[in-house]
Amino acid sequence: MSAEAELSAVLQPRDDASASGRARIPVPTLPWRRIARIGESALPWLLPVALLALWYAGAEQGWISPQVLPPPQFVWETLRDLATSGDLWLHVSTSFARVGIGFIVGTLLGFVLGTAMGLSRSVEAYVLPSFNALVQIPVLAWLPFVLLIVGIGEPLKYILIAKAALVPVALNTLQGFRQTPAALREVGEVYGYSRRQQVLEIVLPHAVPTLFTGVRLGFTKAWLSLVVVELVASSEGLGYLIVYGRQLFQLDLVMAAVIVVGAIGYAIDRLLDRLEAAVRRRQPGGASR
Repeated sequence: MSAEAELSAVLQPRDDASASGRARIPVPTLPWRRIARIGESALPWLLPVALLALWYAGAEQGWISPQVLPPPQFVWETLRDLATSGDLWLHVSTSFARVGIGFIVGTLLGFVLGTAMGLSRSVEAYVLPSFNALVQIPVLAWLPFVLLIVGIGEPLKYILIAKAALVPVALNTLQGFRQTPAALREVGEVYGYSRRQQVLEIVLPHAVPTLFTGVRLGFTKAWLSLVVVELVASSEGLGYLIVYGRQLFQLDLVMAAVIVVGAIGYAIDRLLDRLEAAVRRRQPGGASR
């Protein structure tokens, strides 16, 4: 036998069952383990179900006036009427259009800004301190200033939503570029990579998971800012639907709109979370979540 074959035989993993001459006996899954797995999957739903039960009991027992907290069945009927009449889809599509445009613009600007700071220490030194100071100002505080410049039309919503998305995307892009191991950069230098090749083939692929985290956080911020902007300056959208219900003192309408906002935000966040996990698994050394 050659040396290579001997080394291969040594490194080849052995099957313990075949090595011992005994057949491997499958171990049955205990019932309590199955129950535990079912319990773990149901655990996140305990709090929502408990709150819904408390809400229903409070409405049925008259603990709170229906004018203040309408019963769940009233909210469901309102939500169903909005869906069947088409009004709900009109407001949802309007909100999606606004958040889509603002989010895309903010993500692109955030990526460009984060890349510039990540590739240049000078740009980071000049821009990052002022950027960190400006990001502490909430979206609502920018509203009067932007309102004076662009008016109350759609550009107002796009600008504020884009600002909200820009911040986490830029900061996570910078972090992703800075986290590239020096050893990988040295390998690129050994192979004679140009600066452009290092960025495209080493730095950027290594930074993708962190960039995706920024995109996910950026959408969350954009969605929250959308609702805030529509609450203050809009005649359509889910935020406006909340204000409209409050003005008419139709709290069932308010609750229905709030539920839709939360459900859509949660669904999109779960989708982005799964995409982020898939991206991380595809990275070298990535572990499944």
